[in-house]
Amino acid sequence: MLYYGKKIIIITAPSGAGKTSITRYLLSVYPQLAFSISAATRSPRGSEKNGVDYYFISEEQFREHIRKNDFMEWEMVYEGKYYGTLKQEMERIWDNKQVPMLDIDVKGAIHVQKEYPHNTLSLFIEPPSVDELKKRLEGRGTETAESLQSRVSKASYEMSFKHHFDQIIVNDDLEKACKLAEKLILDFLARP
Repeated sequence: MLYYGKKIIIITAPSGAGKTSITRYLLSVYPQLAFSISAATRSPRGSEKNGVDYYFISEEQFREHIRKNDFMEWEMVYEGKYYGTLKQEMERIWDNKQVPMLDIDVKGAIHVQKEYPHNTLSLFIEPPSVDELKKRLEGRGTETAESLQSRVSKASYEMSFKHHFDQIIVNDDLEKACKLAEKLILDFLARP
């Protein structure tokens, strides 16, 4: 098995842009990549499982991790909803001789990139337009009118940060976006 050092792949995007679909594709094709499981204070959605999709913890537990400096990055993404990447999760993946893939929000991605400037590849997944993003979010059927508007507003704001990342992938065709992400990641992993 090749050793990739302590490299990190960051995939970030506004909610609904397709980062999770692209991440799942890459993980299914490359066993050297491992999904970095984020901690979250929200409840599981649908078939999500604790320790697989997220580490679902209480707000109190999350604050205790903050106090102990256990997070590589964390953010209150929505009012009362915290998400973060535990440092021990990175170590778990590196100890397994794999490269962590972080599927995280824009602010968290910028923070990780600043903390680890020499061993990260950051990909920003951009929707074709804000209107298309709104359609995708509506299609999920999980949003209220209020939460939909909040996500669309947040997405517009997050898109203003896209130039902070190594590469921007416009996801107007999921297969093409997956293939481009794949090429960029393989190039990154091939570097010493």
